[in-house]
Amino acid sequence: MVSSVNGGDAGLDSGHARLHELGYKQELKRDLSVLSNFAFSFSIISVLTGVTTLYNTGLKYGGPVVMTYGWFVAGFFTMLVGLSMAEICSSFPTSGGLYYWSARLSGKDWAPFASWMTGWFNIVGQWAVTTSVDFSLAQLIQVIILLSTGGNNGGGYLASKYVVIAFHGGILVVHAILNSLTITWLSFFGQFAAAWNVLGVFVLMIMIPTVATERASAEFVFTHFNTDNGAGIHNKLYIFVLGLLMSQYTLTGYDASAHMTEETKNADKNGPKGIISAIGISIIVGWGYLLGITFAVTNIPYLLNEDNDAGGYAIAEVFYRAFKSRYGSGVGGIICLGVIAIAIFFCGMSSVTSNSRMAYAFSRDGAMPLSSLWHKVNKQEVPINAVWLSVFISFCMALTSLVSLVAFQAMVSIATIGLYIAYALPIFFRVTLARRSFVPGPFNLGRFGVLIGWIAVLWVATITVLFSLPVEYPITKDTLNYTPVAVGGLLVLTVSSWILSARHWFGGPVTNLEADYLCTGSSSTIRDPFHFDEQAHQQPKVTKPVVKPQQQGENNA
Repeated sequence: MVSSVNGGDAGLDSGHARLHELGYKQELKRDLSVLSNFAFSFSIISVLTGVTTLYNTGLKYGGPVVMTYGWFVAGFFTMLVGLSMAEICSSFPTSGGLYYWSARLSGKDWAPFASWMTGWFNIVGQWAVTTSVDFSLAQLIQVIILLSTGGNNGGGYLASKYVVIAFHGGILVVHAILNSLTITWLSFFGQFAAAWNVLGVFVLMIMIPTVATERASAEFVFTHFNTDNGAGIHNKLYIFVLGLLMSQYTLTGYDASAHMTEETKNADKNGPKGIISAIGISIIVGWGYLLGITFAVTNIPYLLNEDNDAGGYAIAEVFYRAFKSRYGSGVGGIICLGVIAIAIFFCGMSSVTSNSRMAYAFSRDGAMPLSSLWHKVNKQEVPINAVWLSVFISFCMALTSLVSLVAFQAMVSIATIGLYIAYALPIFFRVTLARRSFVPGPFNLGRFGVLIGWIAVLWVATITVLFSLPVEYPITKDTLNYTPVAVGGLLVLTVSSWILSARHWFGGPVTNLEADYLCTGSSSTIRDPFHFDEQAHQQPKVTKPVVKPQQQGENNA
């Protein structure tokens, strides 16, 4: 960390100043507004993506009651997690996000191990999110083609698993190309995606129940509890817990606002705003979307039956039947699925953006193999190598679907549980080891910070256990819930790699500011990344580095 308390530049962006305090030079273009920062997280949460992808799960386990009320249960606790993350983000606005927070909050002795564990859970969870999002888009394209060619009962074309994986690869390549553009273009796409999600939700939630010739009653939507799941599970509490997965899976990915802070203006204020607003608005519009679609649901067993026109893809069948029953053609429903497909596309694009920034920051601190390659930025100030690394790994993760969908689902389970564990670790350190030493930034929870933090940690611990429970009985190799296997495997790999290798060379986040900084008065340059200067943090006055004339415009990568 570099601290200078006199002669600071009053016009320096507060996020830029704080980044210098933390010991990092500005390498990425700081051009995002609070709206753009919000847009990245909101488009990754993307209620059109999450709800559409796991609507079958919601219908199967509990149905309308679990989706209608479970959404608010998951939303409430997710907001508490987000508030705790926002408070920490305000104090440490760096692209490293979660793993950097863990290092700073766990103290010198635990910092390397804490940042290693958090970082790998975070980055693998992000890769799993990108994998699941783009694979769900490939599957939706498969369904759109099926319905466009006559449907499952009309001789329609059902793409093979090899064609689906080819779709997945093509989508990832397009996302990599888009993420190779400047942050200005990505900001535009992010804002467009956010607007598309909001407008798409309002259009679909009104249009589908209006077009449908048969609609569910309010009593059905708000009181019907589906216990006919064909999974051998009849306990209502157990069913309710399993049904929460749809809501919790949807409300994830908002750490993107933290990973984009080095490209956000006044990030110590706008980063937290991005996290909180993305969660809050998603809860509101997501509930509206759920209600609108569920009012068009009248026969749950039929919607989940693989013999229907959409091959068991519930929302696609709802849309297709609604238009076909009224107009004699399901074309309108297919167009509505296209609206969702565009939303999922931009969700995947933003996910790659977040992935690449995390990989850039993690490799900047030497935590990844070939780190010097992944943290380079090009002339447009884009971490281009990290972008292509992210899509390559996401494609490799999806290849497990060719072997078994069960294996693929185990891989993707890390997207929810693994990522939330990464969310909880720095919060846990904030309310324990750093309870007295933590100095909040401009956004803080005041005296409620510790209480909210503990609730957030306990919620993550709860869902980690609940989502590891069996989802079908009797338990066989085909019905086993492989979530604990996948997450446990990641835990074993990260701990083993630490014990066998990383503990000998990884020391946690490493500052990269050059030594020749102007310091006036009695202050001196601080090179210890874990030293925390409370006075400097509360009133940051950071001088700019001495830059020689011939260095102007150089790329610092």
